[in-house]
Amino acid sequence: MTAISDHPSTSPSGLVGVCRRIITLPERIPFSLIQLAARVAVGHVFWQSAQSKLASWPVTLQLFANEYNLPFIDPSIAAPLATAAELTGSVLIFLGLFSRLAALMLLGVVSVIQIFVYPENWAEHLLWASLLLLVLTRGAGAFSLDYVAERTLSVSGK
Repeated sequence: MTAISDHPSTSPSGLVGVCRRIITLPERIPFSLIQLAARVAVGHVFWQSAQSKLASWPVTLQLFANEYNLPFIDPSIAAPLATAAELTGSVLIFLGLFSRLAALMLLGVVSVIQIFVYPENWAEHLLWASLLLLVLTRGAGAFSLDYVAERTLSVSGK
């Protein structure tokens, strides 16, 4: 019996070959660049949110008291906690430092926003969660302080 390969041993030539090369071209993008883009994009969202909270703290407290209506937590506690989580998480995500922990923390923030504050904005929250899940499950990538720390610790551990 002869084994028949599904893939030809040589790449097709002509128009089919050109089309295949074009279609697979994005596979050459380094995954670390995708991880960096995800970190910058989602970090920017939470950085801007924290900055707007800090820009007018009395308005922030009023929003937490009257509009957000979080159960189980006093608005005077929820506002600084949310702001601290957004500031800390965004900086850590930007730097790629403790990025998986930061992603998990910000996923918690997204979950609270989705469930209790703005459930109608699920598509936007899903986008944020997707970027954070990428960082949580795959790490920050080669352009991160996590990567530098891992390389440094693995060299010194030998």
